Amino acid sequence: MPKPKENGAQSVEGSKTKESSHFYFLVIVFMFWFSSYIYVPVLSPYVEHLGASYVMVGSVLGIYGLMQILFRLPIGIGSDYLNRRRPFIYLGLIASGASCLLFMAGAHPGWALAARAVSGIAASAWVVYSVMFAGYFPKEEAGKAMGMLQFTTVIAQLMSMMISGYMVEHWGWNAPFVIGGLVAIAALVLALRLPEQQQEKRENAIQLKDLAAVIKEPLLVKVSLLSVLAHCVLFITMFGYTPNQALDIGASKESLGWLTLAFMLPHAIATLYGSRLFGRLLGDRGTLLLGFAGSALFTLLIPSMPTLAALCATQIGNGFMQGLIFPLLLGKSVSGVAPFKRATAMGFYQAVYAIGMSGGPFVAGWMSSAYGLSGGFWLGGIAAALAAVLSWVWITDAGGSREITGKQGRMRGR
Repeated sequence: MPKPKENGAQSVEGSKTKESSHFYFLVIVFMFWFSSYIYVPVLSPYVEHLGASYVMVGSVLGIYGLMQILFRLPIGIGSDYLNRRRPFIYLGLIASGASCLLFMAGAHPGWALAARAVSGIAASAWVVYSVMFAGYFPKEEAGKAMGMLQFTTVIAQLMSMMISGYMVEHWGWNAPFVIGGLVAIAALVLALRLPEQQQEKRENAIQLKDLAAVIKEPLLVKVSLLSVLAHCVLFITMFGYTPNQALDIGASKESLGWLTLAFMLPHAIATLYGSRLFGRLLGDRGTLLLGFAGSALFTLLIPSMPTLAALCATQIGNGFMQGLIFPLLLGKSVSGVAPFKRATAMGFYQAVYAIGMSGGPFVAGWMSSAYGLSGGFWLGGIAAALAAVLSWVWITDAGGSREITGKQGRMRGR
């Protein structure tokens, strides 16, 4: 009977090795997003500090999404075509670190524009991180894998964004860029130990020839357009001009961490649990209507808040409402698509919503130049209100979409 014991010991050892690999990869993921987000709360104030107009600030914020529109699909296709993951993991870390270094290259808004463009390339590599980590798990545990990945992403973003204002207040504008660059370099050194993950060629890998068929799916097109509007609001508010508004009403750079916490904590809770709870109570259409209408209200309230505490209250509401939206849209993006087309559908969905990440801040910059910061928030509120109306017109709750939404809800990453 010694043989079974030996096999059992090997099984336990193999399980421990897998868990160690999972943890090791998640550490790299944490460092990747930490490096990419450590300067986000102070980005628009920093660019304004360099003497840029609101139009230029909008360009710097918007180019992040534009680069993802251009690079996300080619990176995904390239990884599948070469059947290699590791070079694209390196690409993401190198681009993230290079972005931080470019911010320090010169005190001119043009350097900030170039730096943010490179950070968009870094974010485009995220699709490979997701695929590689999912490859460590059996297919039936894909939801668990994406949940672990999303949790790590949220924690990294929250921790990095919480300390950026403190660092600028005490050590100057370049401090977040220095720390971000060092973290990216350290993550790259760790990533050199990652084994390559090669898989069999898959028929459902993203192919350019499949795009024409995919975009004929009506539900996919509708939820992609709703996601464009949702990302417009997100990148106009918390990832855009809300920190400027806080500084304009007298908040210190150090206190921007509280603004970040006020948004990110309810956002994470709603992303993980809220959409499923409200989905059961209101249905998908009702939940999207609530999320977009609530986001419109809280966004329109931002310019009228007289104190940081009041502004944080709007962020609590906005963070929660936007957290209801994204998981539902993600689930619906593939609910009407044949299984063998879902990888392509997801690539299309992610590439399309990057239009909102790019266009929202850019147009808001023009509005803010003409009408002050209030103009940008008006744009965000109008975008959310339009999405609420479209959600009511376009979305139905037929066909078990809630079940699909629940399974897919944790798979979002920015």
